[in-house]
Amino acid sequence: MAAMDLAYTPKVAAATAALYGKVASVVPRIEWPVHAPYVEAINRLKREKDAVILAHNYMTPEIFHCVADFVGDSLALAREAAKVDAKVIVQAGVHFMAETSKILSPDKIVLIPDVEAGCSLAASITAADVRLLKERYPGLPVVTYVNTSADVKAESDVCCTSSNAKAVVEDIAREKGVDTVIMIPDKYLARNVAKQTDVKVVTWEGSCEVHERFTAQDIESYRAANPGIVVLSHPECPPEVVAVSDFAGSTAAMISYVGDKRPKKVVMVTECSMSDNVAVEYPDVEFVRPCNLCPHMKRITLPKILHSLETMTTEVLVDPAVAVRARAAVERMLAVGKPR
Repeated sequence: MAAMDLAYTPKVAAATAALYGKVASVVPRIEWPVHAPYVEAINRLKREKDAVILAHNYMTPEIFHCVADFVGDSLALAREAAKVDAKVIVQAGVHFMAETSKILSPDKIVLIPDVEAGCSLAASITAADVRLLKERYPGLPVVTYVNTSADVKAESDVCCTSSNAKAVVEDIAREKGVDTVIMIPDKYLARNVAKQTDVKVVTWEGSCEVHERFTAQDIESYRAANPGIVVLSHPECPPEVVAVSDFAGSTAAMISYVGDKRPKKVVMVTECSMSDNVAVEYPDVEFVRPCNLCPHMKRITLPKILHSLETMTTEVLVDPAVAVRARAAVERMLAVGKPR
């Protein structure tokens, strides 16, 4: 699309006025003329190409609130990918999420706006590593966090997210008749789950480069500077951070906590953009923002989303033989808690 077509014209301003009204508290007015032409063009192109955008909670507000069709944590997006009707899915998230969408919707075109949008957790383990773990611990089921490649999922018994990790661990242990499971790759999520269940957990030395940087001392600093603040942490944080928080849960659980409890002041110990996205919905809550950015999530921008739709790139493909096995692990996760 030519640069002149992306001018901030009165027509574009009018078409996007309601969207800016929604994000005005977190997107400075001086920035909106830069974002608005992309927002208008993306929303128009989605209709033309029968496309939907799935946006993770860590996307910036102009993506999350202005062009996304479905938003949520990785579990919610996995469920949407499995049932969405559109011909094209654009994954406003990282590569493993796009692979999961393709696994669950093999007949759809799945695009990622930046193929380099990776994940430190997904990069920490390979399918060969999983096979070696299974040799070392024969008979133990493998619970794999969704923050992994399709190849790793294919070697697993079941996937999990931070929303349902405890339930998945207990479900697969009960089904297999064992008291121990292998949980990969996030060592901190695994240790935090192990504290909540009688099932023993064999861990792997992976970690999220955003969440591992938080410390218990950080939490003390937030409390000292903000008396009465409520601290919500993600279970990818080290256990000592979770231990001194008021609540620990997935991004979806943290959002629900804010909506249900309406704390006067809150800090979400997770990726930076999420506080902006939640603040839009709950303007009566004051958010203290710990600015740990995910460099991979921040690769996804409005210009890249527009380019992806215009050129239908980059398409995410998964080897069909791998996809069949990975899909079984993901679908087993999605079935946890449902009547069998």
